[in-house]
Amino acid sequence: MSNQNNYLVISALGKDRPGIVKSLSKKILDGGCNITDSRMTVLGGEFAILLLVEGQWNTLAKLENALPELQSELDLTIIGRRTEKRSQSSNLLPYMVEVVSMDHPGIVNQLAEFFSERHINIEDLVTTSYAAAHTGTPMFSVHLSVGIPADIHLAALRDEFMDYCDALNLDAVIEPIKG
Repeated sequence: MSNQNNYLVISALGKDRPGIVKSLSKKILDGGCNITDSRMTVLGGEFAILLLVEGQWNTLAKLENALPELQSELDLTIIGRRTEKRSQSSNLLPYMVEVVSMDHPGIVNQLAEFFSERHINIEDLVTTSYAAAHTGTPMFSVHLSVGIPADIHLAALRDEFMDYCDALNLDAVIEPIKG
């Protein structure tokens, strides 16, 4: 069977320290698999990683079987799950959304509600909290990638979104992803 049709998502979480990425990527490489997509970050004192690993059926099976040992060896919580390559929908338009505001509870939920009610899929979401320059005011930023169905009137959606954000006192930008 071709390696282009066999995928494993690996999620790992544990205390942050140098060498985690090296150890995980070495195990994957030595097992004859390839990392095709990843997200890694430090949240608080914890390191979190999501990997999409591609390989032949038998190499992925060996990697899956090695995860409990790797979990113990690296003192991480590791979960593996088989998946398939994501099909690209030709009727979705890729858009980027940026939102910045003073930090307060519910911002992510409010944005998720807006897009969910319009059947717009959030494909990637990154948030950051920081202190505003000069004032130290707690600030919150959200970066989203969304797939907007081609049958949605974009100008009307943009106007509706901007009005929604204005009512919530959120600075926002929504624009096509270029490239």
